[in-house]
Amino acid sequence: MRPRVTMVLAVVAVLVGGGLLVPAAYAKLSGGDGLSTLGGVGAGAEQVPAPSPTAPPPPTLADAPVSVNFKGQFFSWALMDRKTGAVTGAKNMSQTSSTESMLKTWIVSDYLRQLGDEEPTAALKKAASVAIRDSNDDGANRVYREAGGSYKPLPGNKLNPVLQRAVKICGLTDTKAGTVPAYLGWWSFTQMSPRDAVRLGDCIADGKAAGPKWTKWVLDEMANVRGSIKSQQAKSGGGKWGIVDGLPASIRSQGPVSIKNGWTQLVYDGNWHVNCLAVTDKWSLAVMMRYPGSAGLSYGSKVCASVATQLVTPQPGAALKVPQQPVGKL
Repeated sequence: MRPRVTMVLAVVAVLVGGGLLVPAAYAKLSGGDGLSTLGGVGAGAEQVPAPSPTAPPPPTLADAPVSVNFKGQFFSWALMDRKTGAVTGAKNMSQTSSTESMLKTWIVSDYLRQLGDEEPTAALKKAASVAIRDSNDDGANRVYREAGGSYKPLPGNKLNPVLQRAVKICGLTDTKAGTVPAYLGWWSFTQMSPRDAVRLGDCIADGKAAGPKWTKWVLDEMANVRGSIKSQQAKSGGGKWGIVDGLPASIRSQGPVSIKNGWTQLVYDGNWHVNCLAVTDKWSLAVMMRYPGSAGLSYGSKVCASVATQLVTPQPGAALKVPQQPVGKL
């Protein structure tokens, strides 16, 4: 009986020994330490840190549905993403309306670009400044003449050379001379579309309009437009309203917002012609409209602000997105 017992014990020893040797051999082949990491359990498990909440990107303006309960003859808007050059907006963003004082930014830019590195006289520099900051008509008219502008209609009602340069330099496609008989040749009656207006804003901001020496100066003047809707005079007026009123502090704090509005209640049709233009390093936005004079200038200002607010992306109060945490690594 003793030999059988000895044999049985030997077999058991081999089996037990083999069972102990297999994991060690596997570990040598696989380069591991022989301990299982299945389910992330064990000394060799890789610890995966819990992901942090993903913060939304800084707010900006981006294409989005816009709904305005507008009561008037014409309403349209356009937005340019200045990083890509893409222009989006209302379906009728290629239709035109009179520019009014919004065009003063181009008149000043065109004059200064022609100067190059030269300095204007103190009087002309002051005229250029108040043309933008206070929407001063006398200042704008003086700069317009110095830039080569004329109020005499050209054959075929072509654009004046000052405005022809805007079309060529800024790549405008819809801009044309005004057609109201009593105002032929007047720069303020130039017809421009919202999509051309945002191209004009981009052209001013990227330096093509005013040139390398004067671009920052023009943008600074636009960023320092002053006066409210209530401060209106016969040949100038407060123009700090509209799009800027619709921008949250989180956008305004990112950098200067350069603006130039245009507004006139015209006798020939009884409408307010109101335009809002704003440009930053990221986007250019224009809103243009015509509506009954009885509604007042504040109505147009609120429409411009509403469009800007609806384009803010992400909208204020958007929840943080938290990615799903993985269980572990096999």
